[in-house]
Amino acid sequence: MNNPVIRKYVSVDKRSVKVNGTDLLLNEQGADFGEFMKQIYHACSISYLKFFKMDPQSKLGFVAAKILLQDDDRDRFEPEEKAIVLANSASSLNTDEKYFESINDIPSPAVFVYTLPNIVAGEICIHHNLKGENTFFIQEEFDIQFMVSYLNILFSTTNTRKAIAGWVEVDLDDNYRAFLMDVEKEGSSEIQGNFTVDFIHQIFKL
Repeated sequence: MNNPVIRKYVSVDKRSVKVNGTDLLLNEQGADFGEFMKQIYHACSISYLKFFKMDPQSKLGFVAAKILLQDDDRDRFEPEEKAIVLANSASSLNTDEKYFESINDIPSPAVFVYTLPNIVAGEICIHHNLKGENTFFIQEEFDIQFMVSYLNILFSTTNTRKAIAGWVEVDLDDNYRAFLMDVEKEGSSEIQGNFTVDFIHQIFKL
């Protein structure tokens, strides 16, 4: 059996948006989170009105996934063959705190629905028609060895042929980072190094 391959990877943080390690969009004016998300939304010609109702973590994961999959042929695999596996360390604390503040006045149902970390995975699944494995792990830091092992098991023991995998987090201090990979069970890729722990460590630090 061929080894899994990373077809593409995307990183979004307060400095820039990178695709396969190359800058796609720079936050040259030091825009805050909300403004930078809007800049990415418009720069990448995204059209999805529900985006503006999402919590920060879902917005972050959504734009990263949208960029990751914008050139993908969604009909190459069945929806049930496409999985999503994400992780972070802060769970949904950024949104939890906002909801806690709202209950002093009138609790906000619109905020409450985002008080689970896996909601970001759900938003991505709905938009991109992913109906396979859907898992969200809480880890102190991105455990790349664990992620590689988990995906290898997923590919070898289930019908999964494609997985969106990585790290999506907005913490209590509004620091944020998304790192997503498009990983397929087999195939070819222009990315050198590919699906190994060492290589993913390298590209995660870019």
